[in-house]
Amino acid sequence: MSYLRAVLNNNTALEIKHLKNIIKYGNKLGHNTSKYEKELAKIRVKKAAKNTKTTKKVKIQKTKTIKKTTKTKPKTNNLNYTVKNIYTKNNMIIIDFYTNITKKYIDYSIHKTKYSNLYLFDIKGSFKDARPTKLQISGIDRIYIIQKEKNLLHIKVRDKSKLNPIYIVNKKQIIIKFLNIGSNVNSNTTKTTTNSNIINVNRYKRKVVVIDAGHGGKDVGAVGSNKKYEKKVVLAVSKYLYNILKKRGYNVHITRKGDTFIKVRNRTILANKKNADIFLSIHANSIAKSKAHKVKGVETFFLSPARSARAKRVAAKENSSDVRSMSKSTKNSFLTVLNQSKITASNKLAIDVQQNMLYTLQQRYKDTVDGGVREGPFWVLVGAQMPSILIEVGYISHPTEGKRLYKSSYQKLLAKGIANGVDSYFLKNP
Repeated sequence: MSYLRAVLNNNTALEIKHLKNIIKYGNKLGHNTSKYEKELAKIRVKKAAKNTKTTKKVKIQKTKTIKKTTKTKPKTNNLNYTVKNIYTKNNMIIIDFYTNITKKYIDYSIHKTKYSNLYLFDIKGSFKDARPTKLQISGIDRIYIIQKEKNLLHIKVRDKSKLNPIYIVNKKQIIIKFLNIGSNVNSNTTKTTTNSNIINVNRYKRKVVVIDAGHGGKDVGAVGSNKKYEKKVVLAVSKYLYNILKKRGYNVHITRKGDTFIKVRNRTILANKKNADIFLSIHANSIAKSKAHKVKGVETFFLSPARSARAKRVAAKENSSDVRSMSKSTKNSFLTVLNQSKITASNKLAIDVQQNMLYTLQQRYKDTVDGGVREGPFWVLVGAQMPSILIEVGYISHPTEGKRLYKSSYQKLLAKGIANGVDSYFLKNP
């Protein structure tokens, strides 16, 4: 009865127990127990199969739990990255961000080596695909992306020729555009790009620019062959620059429109009164006759204590009409106190003007030499309360370059290049 009760209640364990007892005592009594032995074997097989299914279910549940954990991890990691994507389009490098950014998210510098030019863009942010992402632009030798630090991304552009990059900062995007790379862009696209630049420039049409035509009157400046005076060259370039910027919508002022003498210390008074955004002082360079045929080129200076013999020589020449009465301590105090906060902005302005002036000239005059961007203690820049630079448009002492400086076509090219540099600066510093 106990065995039958176990079968009816589907109690497998109790059923097996009773079957074992029946087989045990049946054998002792000499009864045939094969029927019960077969029944016990069937029950054991069923029990084993049931245990196997239970084990599989447990394993499947564990596997599913592991998969859920794996899916959750990447979502947490993605929060550590601020750069969404980096790619190229025509002559541009485009950096997309997850959140809104400002112009403080990018810094730009140029480094020259013996064999190439390195254009370095420091991007504030982190990009998980920095190493595997490869960028290419037709006409540029190499582009690298390096996650230098946890929150500092390097984009390095290396090329043998001179590049002319600008960058534009939107809400969630930085666009680095190379204006002189057009081999992979059709004429229609190039035209559209140009129009786009003009529209952007017009956004800043209320920017105030003061142009200082160096020297004047009794101060003739440097003297080239056949008594070619620096004061005449720089006045002509300054007037052309004035007209170009005026047409582009800038609010432009000029320190002198004729052959008049203005003291160096008074030249920034107009800029300060007009609350100018930038101050540009135009000059021409020169060197002793013994080296006149060897030295030429354009260069741009921003205010800072001179670090090279060349910068000191140029500064001494340009300062000669006004600095004689200044003591050394007075000069140093002017540099340290009045202009320290403007040095960085002036450096950026100098880079943009130098690049664009050089690029514009080299389109027609391939032999134009890049004198670079330099630091120098120019007292004409000391009083300026805004970013200010001194532009040396060439060597009036050089046999070839000196003649070019007196040609109106060359002067217009110089003015156009400087104006393009001003556009580039304000595109990046609205």
